[in-house]
Amino acid sequence: MRSLRVRVLILTIALALASGCATRIGVEKESAAEGNSFRTQSALTNGRPSQTSTQFLFRLDLVELAKQDPQAALMQLHAGLGHEDEPARLMALAELSFIYAAKSGDRAYDLAAAAYAWAFLFPSDRSKRPGRYDFRVALALGIYGQAITKGLTDGEGEAEVLDLSARAVDLPFGTLELLIAPDGFHDGASKLTDFVALDGFKVYGLRNRYRRPGIGAALVADASASGDVRIDRWLPPRGKVPVTLLLRFDAPRQGMAKGALRATIELHDAVAAPAIEIDDQEIPLESDYSAALAYRLEGSRLWDFAIAGFRGRDSRSFFQTKSPDVGEGKGLFMLRPYMAGRTPIVFVHGTASSPARWAEMVNEILGDPELARKYQCWFFIYNTGDPIPYSALRLREALEEVVKDVDPEQKNGELRKMVVIGHSQGGLLAKMLVVNSDDKLWNNISKAPFEQASLRPETRDLLRRALFVKPLPFVRRVVFIATPHRGSSLASNWLGRIANRLVRLPVNLLSIGADLLTLKGSDSIVKRLPTSVDNMKPSNPFLKTLAEIPVAPSVHVNSIIAIKGDGPPAAGDDGVVAYRSAHIEPAESELIVHSGHSTQGTPSTIEEVRRILQLSLEEP
Repeated sequence: MRSLRVRVLILTIALALASGCATRIGVEKESAAEGNSFRTQSALTNGRPSQTSTQFLFRLDLVELAKQDPQAALMQLHAGLGHEDEPARLMALAELSFIYAAKSGDRAYDLAAAAYAWAFLFPSDRSKRPGRYDFRVALALGIYGQAITKGLTDGEGEAEVLDLSARAVDLPFGTLELLIAPDGFHDGASKLTDFVALDGFKVYGLRNRYRRPGIGAALVADASASGDVRIDRWLPPRGKVPVTLLLRFDAPRQGMAKGALRATIELHDAVAAPAIEIDDQEIPLESDYSAALAYRLEGSRLWDFAIAGFRGRDSRSFFQTKSPDVGEGKGLFMLRPYMAGRTPIVFVHGTASSPARWAEMVNEILGDPELARKYQCWFFIYNTGDPIPYSALRLREALEEVVKDVDPEQKNGELRKMVVIGHSQGGLLAKMLVVNSDDKLWNNISKAPFEQASLRPETRDLLRRALFVKPLPFVRRVVFIATPHRGSSLASNWLGRIANRLVRLPVNLLSIGADLLTLKGSDSIVKRLPTSVDNMKPSNPFLKTLAEIPVAPSVHVNSIIAIKGDGPPAAGDDGVVAYRSAHIEPAESELIVHSGHSTQGTPSTIEEVRRILQLSLEEP
């Protein structure tokens, strides 16, 4: 009996050894994080194949080969193209090629991954197109976008520059002929060069990063001078233009079969045309305007202008234009070349500030697809210690000149719906654009009629242009942000006295001040040429007079007033400007925001500006 039991045990062990040790099958509870990690795993997230590609490798028994010899596994996968499983095979090829390129540094595999991803997204047999809810679509678009920039990168470094020249490159399974679109690479009349991919950068200093997913890769490029001084004089020398790179493959599956592919390098403006037609489909373009804006501002001298500009350093030393003829340093510049059909927003910064302080607001505007398509951003930079009428004159004449330069035939109606947004002192400059002063401002300087005053011709000319103003016909709306219409107490206290001593007025203004002091008899009222600090004292005659002059009825007025704390707004202030000073009537709207004086970057202020801009679009 015992012998029988031993024989049964031996037989059982033998059968178990013969059949192999079967793995027990069942389930066990996993955490949500573990489940999500497995579902979202991909070549883009952690450098490992996605769930669907892993399943396909298991089906073909290629898992171990893919680990031990990735190139051999890719060759086997590629050799099987043309069968019913082609969509899954192309997706696995795209992922594994992308992963191998990252590990090996062989950029040929990046371009191969891009070709596979394109073939998956746009198959020659349209019945095999992936569905709109197929999660592999987003994965394929991501691989394609990153692969084309990595595959075309020239050199190494923090900012890798792309080589977008026409040439032939070797692929693991043949060659790829790269062609350039017939129109080349331009933004208007400016040639685009030095292309840098934005995907590899972190953005700091901005609350939101507006990156819209789609096909292609978001780049930033240098825009050269156009050769037309009327345009170039308004463009910054470090002008960076955001574009979307597309590598359009021509029948990639046929090319893979022959070992010879063709693709055309294209650049697109995703603001002007946010989608592109591929294979009779409208496909959105990838874009990253926040990264492009941050890239422009990285290392810009605008950050250093604030205090230097207040003391009287020439703004031209901080900011030049692409044109050798800078138009006597008008101070106005565009974020990118003028675009007909888009309304300009002119941003005017305040005292001891700079255009860089508008970055947060500009980012939110450009991050809104509709606003980005309908508006263009312009900026005014000026020495904020100069007298306010003089700075306003420079702004006024710069706007008059730019309108003539970009639209000499007066065909662009949107150009004549201009919105001017001014913060603090910048709001006073903005008001000077939309009032009719007659001789009211001059009467604060002299008791004698202007034409009878004894002045040198050049002094008379400048004072006429600065003090006798009329509304600019192309300014449709002004937005005042924390604007001291009735002055700031800081201008009169010890801080204001110290600030006044720091200001160095331009030589041409000093000579004008000397002329005013020599007016005959009791004609002269001024004791010395005022600075902007003097102009913003509550007791200053110029400021009192400007506050009493109404804005032209044809201009829409919006006001944003910052107040610290939760007390009654009428008795509050923002630390620099009191409510009673910032309040202006009549106004289409007035919003109280709980903020300090530098409120142009706060969410509530920005949202109000967005509302106002949207409202402007709806006006007939």
